[in-house]
Amino acid sequence: MPTTLILGASRGIGLELARQHLAAGERVIATARGDEGLAALRALGAEVLRLDVADPASVSGLSWQLEGEKIDTAWYVAGVMCRRTDARLPPARLEFDRVMHSNVLGAMQVIPLVAPLVEAAHGRFGFLSSTMGRITEVSGSNAWLYRTSKAALNMAVASARHSYPKALFVLLHPGWVRTDMGGPQAAVAVSDSVTRLRATLASTLPHDNGAFFDHDGSRVAGW
Repeated sequence: MPTTLILGASRGIGLELARQHLAAGERVIATARGDEGLAALRALGAEVLRLDVADPASVSGLSWQLEGEKIDTAWYVAGVMCRRTDARLPPARLEFDRVMHSNVLGAMQVIPLVAPLVEAAHGRFGFLSSTMGRITEVSGSNAWLYRTSKAALNMAVASARHSYPKALFVLLHPGWVRTDMGGPQAAVAVSDSVTRLRATLASTLPHDNGAFFDHDGSRVAGW
């Protein structure tokens, strides 16, 4: 039975990933910060771990909680949005820390702990990014802190893949999804986004290592 690890699964895309992977007959290990998220994941049938990716002490516990595991598919979903201000306003220090710790530092802390387990299964490690983090095509400066955090995540993943050659690292844009972050006016339903994300990650090949894909399977060029 394949094992899937979802980091940041308390709601939205992460919770739907857990639901769909379980429905596919896989063993799912999923993380959440709070009791409500953990309870929702247990109700689905997932094995749960309490994790706050923004807290180094919390992340350090992953090493023993996952000891001996082989992870066929790992997802880094955890992330937060900033205030949607543009470059005419500087980010406050607390907001900068909140966004960068969740979106970048969290990924950089879990990669050394999780990637060897993905390598052990010759598996795939998918990271939810955003086309808002592209540098070659920038449509504006709105939510510029979030844009910066996703650009940094992209570099972290593109760099890290060289240290774990037996794992396949892939960046994925989920689309504009109807979640708490995307809002009710977003164009893509959560279930549709996740179905496409799963299919896209599953279809990647060795030459796709470090690539950036849209949720529809098309490669994001020049990012």
